[in-house]
This record gives sequence, structure tokens and C-alpha cells, in this order.
Amino acid sequence: MSKYLDIATTSSVAAAQLRYGSAEQWARISSRGGAEETPGSQRLGPAEAAFIRERDGFYLASVSETGWPYVQYRGGPAGFLNALDATLLGFADFRGNRQYITTGNVAANDRVSLFLMDYANRRRLKIFAHMRIIDAADDPSLAKRLTMPDYHARVERLVLLQVEAFDWNCPQHITPRYTLAELERWQSG
Repeated sequence: MSKYLDIATTSSVAAAQLRYGSAEQWARISSRGGAEETPGSQRLGPAEAAFIRERDGFYLASVSETGWPYVQYRGGPAGFLNALDATLLGFADFRGNRQYITTGNVAANDRVSLFLMDYANRRRLKIFAHMRIIDAADDPSLAKRLTMPDYHARVERLVLLQVEAFDWNCPQHITPRYTLAELERWQSG
């Protein structure tokens, strides 16, 4: 089974797959095995690194100490989320609405999920990771590496995401949507 599905498939999920008729499909995928079965973090390849670098935003989910999920959108210029190596992502955390819900959630449970969308090309990448937050003043070298000099937003923290697993998801029900930049490139090309 893929590392992503191994993490996601709990006994309750397996029971739902059995009940709704997809257990055989996932059993076939699991029986194929392969490199993804090795212990440790799943490694991002060039396709994943390029996809991540091209995004100007993503959805980030964490879970509170009371068990409630929290999802927020993180945005910035394309490339603000970086693949620092094959298992580590990073980004400069810009000052926002100052609720600090994700920051608080991660202090108690560092497991997060990222959802990266390319609506125009109907592609999405899901990532499970462990998140670590560093005050920007505590690591000037990392702050310099993650800060985008032409983007005028106040960097408060640095975020590192240790990738555990990822999955490219089915495009079947993604409605194409386009950013202004994508429309302008299309019109001028």
C-alpha cells in the first residue's frame, strides 16, 4: 500500500471501504507493493517539488486538543512554499489575522495535512507532515532562505514540514478555475 494510504486507512476507513465496495480495489493496490512500502518518510520527487514551487497557496489542516479539525488557507507568491529537500518543506509564515489557531494546535499535535490545488490543470497533491514552528528571529539563516525579498509581508515565524507521505489525487470532480495570471498568459499566448 502507498505510505499515504497506509497512514490514512484506519480500521474505520477499512470498514467503510468494505461496506461501500472499494475494499477489493485497495487490496489490489496494496498487493502491488513497491518502493513506497519502505519505512520512514516518503520522498518527494522532481514532479512534486515543481508542483509545490508553482503554487501560490495551499490548505493546511491541523487538529485541536479537543479533537476538532481546523483548516486554513495559506497564500503568498508562487514559490513561497519550498521543497527544501526530498522530505522537508518550508515557508515563511506571514502575519495574518492573529488568531494563531494552527500555531496553538501544532504545539499540542504536530501532525498536519496539506492540500495543494492546481484548478486550471485539475491536479491536486495531498501531503501528511509533521509541522515545526520557529520564531524568525531565532534562525536568521533559515529566515533568509525562506523569505521572498519582493513580497512585502511581515514574516513572524518560519514553518518546517517533515513530509511523511503524499498522494496525487483523482482529477475527476475538480472544476477548472483560473487565476488572473493564468488568464493573462492564455490571452497573450
